[in-house]
Amino acid sequence: MPSIDSHLVRLRDVHLAFDDTPVLKGIDLDVGKGEAVSIIGPSGSGKSTILRCLTGLLKPQRGELTVAGTAVHELHGEADYRQLRQRVGFVFQQYNLFPHLSVLDNLTLAPRKVLGMPARQAQEQALALLAKVRMQHKAQAFPGELSGGQQQRIAIARALAMQPELILFDEVTSALDPEMVGEVLNVIGELTEEGMTCVLVTHEMRFAEDISDQVYFTEHGVIVEHGNAERLFNQPTQARTQAFLRHAGGESARRRAPQGYVLRNLSPYHLSV
Repeated sequence: MPSIDSHLVRLRDVHLAFDDTPVLKGIDLDVGKGEAVSIIGPSGSGKSTILRCLTGLLKPQRGELTVAGTAVHELHGEADYRQLRQRVGFVFQQYNLFPHLSVLDNLTLAPRKVLGMPARQAQEQALALLAKVRMQHKAQAFPGELSGGQQQRIAIARALAMQPELILFDEVTSALDPEMVGEVLNVIGELTEEGMTCVLVTHEMRFAEDISDQVYFTEHGVIVEHGNAERLFNQPTQARTQAFLRHAGGESARRRAPQGYVLRNLSPYHLSV
């Protein structure tokens, strides 16, 4: 299906409820091709639910969702959703690696079985992706032999192995020890610099400010405020956004990079803090 417009992702008036409990209450959200978009907000505000709607893991009761030219709200049957998910990578809080397979086999399984990629090509691609996330030396290791940060980098490489048009990151550092956070964020930052379209749910405010083109602040299932990262983090217009950013760590803490994370967008503003 051809793209409806220039947006790779487009949500309009999306509503979703679990039984009688509304979770999303009219979400509008756009992601342009090559953009990095962060969704921030308090726990339970609907952030992760939005990501699951984009891949059909959850189906809204109302609204329109278009992803890479596919009208997700019109899909029916597992075969349709399977085709969509081949085009959209999803990296979860937990790594979900196959524990009985080596790192290399974790990266080659889906390209061979789902995409029909020849084994040699799948292995060459996997090794290149492991180098990209600086894990080539662990190709023959098993997930249980790796740290949390290493497993999460492998999970990112596995998502990339399917050659997606879009990658979704759902609080991928929340289960990591603080010293491991920076190594994962650096990999994601490099992907956004290379033009990979990314949607991130994150509590890392400094990281979101640094790498995002657009930021959406959600609460109670609605978009309270959105805009470009510089404007939203430095001049939020809504009192609730201002309060959330203060609570998220205060001005000095918010502007401090996570341990091990290398700042990329070093404007005069960043250099002054």
